[in-house]
Amino acid sequence: VYTETVVHSAPEAFAGEAPYQLAIVALDAGGRVTARILGERAAIGDRVDFVEFRNRTPCFRRIP
Repeated sequence: VYTETVVHSAPEAFAGEAPYQLAIVALDAGGRVTARILGERAAIGDRVDFVEFRNRTPCFRRIP
């Protein structure tokens, strides 16, 4: 996780899901992607695994 934030005041389409975590994830293959973090909150420097796409948004989960 390169950086992260928690969205408390979400756009109308996602209001029912707030609060939720967004992060910029640095990929092992290079580059970065903006993604949702599911489950336990991730911190800067944590490693994450790809889980699925939700509404064309990549979702990752923190690796314990």
